[in-house]
Amino acid sequence: MENMLDRIKGTTNFLKSNGFNGPEVGIILGTGLGRLVRHIEIDHVLEYDKIPDFPVSTVESHDGKLIYGRIGNKKVVAMQGRFHYYEGYSMQQIVFPVRVMKMLGVKYLLVSNAAGNVNLSFRKGELMLLTDHINLLGDNPLIGPNLDELGTRFPDMSSPYSEFLNSKISAIAERHGIKLNKGIYAAVAGPNLETRAEYRYMRTIGADLVGMSTIPEVIAANHMKLPVAAISVITDECDPDNLKPVNIREILEVAGRAEVSLTKVFVDLVKEL
Repeated sequence: MENMLDRIKGTTNFLKSNGFNGPEVGIILGTGLGRLVRHIEIDHVLEYDKIPDFPVSTVESHDGKLIYGRIGNKKVVAMQGRFHYYEGYSMQQIVFPVRVMKMLGVKYLLVSNAAGNVNLSFRKGELMLLTDHINLLGDNPLIGPNLDELGTRFPDMSSPYSEFLNSKISAIAERHGIKLNKGIYAAVAGPNLETRAEYRYMRTIGADLVGMSTIPEVIAANHMKLPVAAISVITDECDPDNLKPVNIREILEVAGRAEVSLTKVFVDLVKEL
């Protein structure tokens, strides 16, 4: 794993040499949620395929750009498009950018995703603040030799989502009159959507939403003691008793509409940190 640490440091140095200096907040933008960048006063943009050892996003709704600039007086680095296990990437590749962000100096990590709700009191188009998660991916980015320079062998996960960030997010949403559900996110490998029996299982084990991302990055952030918060945009309602075939275009349209609220919350949060 020393080779992995060398690669992380090499990519960090490459980005610093290209002007990515001293970002304070890292942001990962999920499916259909890339327009937050319109609120960034952009200094530098690099496509993923121009960055050493960075994976390349293969999902159509993920642009694949690393953006550096400012929101208010805060320097930010934003991933416009993330990487998923179902794309064939290893867990080490998925969390590589998070580790690089930490090496660049990021003090907080904000994550977004699109997810389906199994808690039928939630509605599509609403937001959910993650308070906990269930890892059903069948893998973990910390498996293998530990990178001692990044964190401990057995990191604590009793509070994976920062209470400090979550309290700020809740206050901002209330100020804007944005409905912000709170709950538990489960991640599965995908890329297929779940069966009716699987949705019932998710509900039984206590999940409110289900998606295919986020948890690897959150685990890596906790390993490095990097405070993290995550918000899901609820894009479809997964009622096993009234399940309809999924329409990916409709999911992206819902994500696009809900993105307005998500953007307000993230922009205000960054300015207040």
